[in-house]
Amino acid sequence: MKKNEAISKIMSSEVVTVHKNQKLSDVRHIICESNIQHVPVVDGKTLVGLISYTDLMKLNIVINGADERTIDAIVDQQFTIQDIMVTELIALSETDTIRQASKILAEGAFHSLPVIDKQKQLVGIVTMTDLIKYLNDQY
Repeated sequence: MKKNEAISKIMSSEVVTVHKNQKLSDVRHIICESNIQHVPVVDGKTLVGLISYTDLMKLNIVINGADERTIDAIVDQQFTIQDIMVTELIALSETDTIRQASKILAEGAFHSLPVIDKQKQLVGIVTMTDLIKYLNDQY
């Protein structure tokens, strides 16, 4: 196993994002329909936050038997993306290594790490799943 392989080897570079001014229901639909757990929030191309499936599940919304449109209306009426996105992020540089990512992810505070360029524009994301797949390929 190479210790200094670039993070670009395992990161997903086609990242589904939302703009900070979009509706929170858009994030809910992306997570449900795309089978992803983390959605970076951008302002233009600049990374400004991250919303996870867990963040959405923490919302206290009473939806007893509501249909999708009603759920979306409740979510959008009570919350915005900016209300729930995490803004204190640890992001990797596109020149960082898989080893650096694994050290951060092993601490357990995060399950994904955005990857940014020198202008702080999002270029990818690395998840625990990406790292596990990489490790599996090594053995």
